[in-house]
Amino acid sequence: MAAVNRSSFTIAKCILVGVEGLEESQMWISIPFCLMFLLALLGNGLLLLVIAKERSLHEPMFLFLAMLAVADVTLCTTTMPKTLGIFWFHAREIAFGSCVTQMFIIHFLFVAESAILLAMAYDRYVAICDPLRYATVLTPSWILRILAAAVVRAFCLMASLTFLLLRLPFCGRNVISHTFCEHMGIVRLACADITLNIWYGLTVALLTTGVDTVLIAVSYALILRAVFRLPSRDARAKALGTCGSHVCVILMFYVPAFFSIFAYRFAANSIPRPAHILLANVFVTVPPMLNPIVYGVKTKQIRECLVQLFWRPGKWR
Repeated sequence: MAAVNRSSFTIAKCILVGVEGLEESQMWISIPFCLMFLLALLGNGLLLLVIAKERSLHEPMFLFLAMLAVADVTLCTTTMPKTLGIFWFHAREIAFGSCVTQMFIIHFLFVAESAILLAMAYDRYVAICDPLRYATVLTPSWILRILAAAVVRAFCLMASLTFLLLRLPFCGRNVISHTFCEHMGIVRLACADITLNIWYGLTVALLTTGVDTVLIAVSYALILRAVFRLPSRDARAKALGTCGSHVCVILMFYVPAFFSIFAYRFAANSIPRPAHILLANVFVTVPPMLNPIVYGVKTKQIRECLVQLFWRPGKWR
């Protein structure tokens, strides 16, 4: 058991169990997650390289895509190395301070990435529904303001959530049934009333990502309405294919996240722990793996730049 500082009621380290109940199968479970992690790093890395090198891609849509790629890479590298360490080497210990830091980064990135997805939906809305005002609405200064607002919102909310967590007394329990440090996983270690933490965390989620989800849905509904008014059948099919793939990735981001948010608070004892933990790991690996494909490779300009990158390397010199 970790050492206990009884004067301040804190714990020195936490123990991450991994996929509780499937300890014997964790080596096999690690294979798909490792592959998805590597594909996410490769895909987002290539995407950032292409956007950075090609000046023609320095447009709002691609700048938002670059922000999304940075968030995805950071999310993967914050969680998966420790998860794979648990699966492969049984490296379950993590310092309490490192655990809180990991929790802060994960939830910070979730709130920030939600804002970026909303900005990308708004970008597509303006481009399709009001194209004549696109250049005047999404100026570089507005993009910087959107980025600053996303970062400030995520930081302020997570700072307050972390403050409420650190004010709790911890009397010795230090085992977290998960592969990474999640807010409710740490909160449940406290030896005090955690009602405020539960409801404040839920309120933060609903007022940020919940509102973002509604606004994204409204944006794509307006986009679809504009698409169905297009005279060309080919144009409608192309736009519907693009919107459909975007919606699928957005659902892959939000569905596991909201499942974890509500399940950890209201159905922790009724949902099998392995299902909860595996879905949480899907949330931090699958969207980062799919985003470069759906938002990047399926975009004509990025496909052309990737071809030039590999087949005409002299262009980049």
